[in-house]
Amino acid sequence: MKSNVKKEERCLKVGVLGCGVICQAAHLIGCSKARNIHLQAICDVAEDLLDKMAAIYEPDSIYTDYAKMLADPNVDAVIIGIGDQFHVPCAKQAVEAGKHVFLEKPMGVSIEECEELKKIAGEKGVMLQIGHMKRYDEGLQYAKKFKEEKMGEVTTYKGWYCDSVGRYTLTDNVMPILYSSGAMKKPEGNPKAVLDRYYLLGHGSHLFDTALYFMGSIDSIAARYVHREKLHSWLIDCNFTSGAIGTLDLTVAIAQKWHEGCEIYGTGGTVYAKTFNPWEFRSSVVECYDKRSDISFTPAAYDGQFYRRELEGFADSILNHAPCTGATAEDGIMVMRALIATYQSVQQGGRTVRLSDVEGGL
Repeated sequence: MKSNVKKEERCLKVGVLGCGVICQAAHLIGCSKARNIHLQAICDVAEDLLDKMAAIYEPDSIYTDYAKMLADPNVDAVIIGIGDQFHVPCAKQAVEAGKHVFLEKPMGVSIEECEELKKIAGEKGVMLQIGHMKRYDEGLQYAKKFKEEKMGEVTTYKGWYCDSVGRYTLTDNVMPILYSSGAMKKPEGNPKAVLDRYYLLGHGSHLFDTALYFMGSIDSIAARYVHREKLHSWLIDCNFTSGAIGTLDLTVAIAQKWHEGCEIYGTGGTVYAKTFNPWEFRSSVVECYDKRSDISFTPAAYDGQFYRRELEGFADSILNHAPCTGATAEDGIMVMRALIATYQSVQQGGRTVRLSDVEGGL
């Protein structure tokens, strides 16, 4: 039987750890469609769920024991898409086994564990990429190139990530049928017990990584937070290391459609980007105004399969030694620092917190 997917002659052989929501909706499909990835193995402790995913995606091997998948000589790299608290421990196991690692965001739950993982990966000489897929949004990629080449000195960044009360109505329609199992491994306790921490990790990581992608490192943060009924909202002032200033809006969830995007002001131009719910697989619509020509540009940006594109970039870096175009371990750590600084600033009444002073976790 033939499919419309064309694979390159040389592919990266990957093992996927986890058959939960993110792997079902993003990474297993991404592996199947990626031009340079071969799905070598799937691993999950829930046998019924593992068998279901194996029937759909047909890996060469399946494992209920992670150590056995890591011992498989045919597995070149591991994609980790499991609970946040398991990210670093499982990534460390893979790195110590000599496997390249693609680690779903957030990188971890504390700065110290993320820094240790980065150190071990460097010592082992393996690739460690963090799954911030918005870096593979064609519209945002065009805007970044425009910003670097046409905008002169950039002074101001405004970013917003506002989840919608209608989010699950939308995702239930556009995501594949999702399966679960009572045997799935879950973190101790209830990660959703403290919602402000949970939302910062899950949603704030996107908001901050997009800001870092465009603007580079953040020096300090001051944040305010309000919570009414089921609405949680943060307004965050950022000082970038470059000298630019910024403001970020994280809200879960607003009483309107999904609202995400950014504006960037420079002496030579302006960028405006409207970003959609990722499960629609639509690239951001961007307007790039060039002061010199007095013309606004909007790229077509047809390919909105960010999850496939980020895995192809990961594989290209390993197979062809191409520069990493995704989020590095250092980027992942910077996002963690920004999230924790935001939380600490709120706890301290909006005091400015330098990211270099931040310790601990969420």
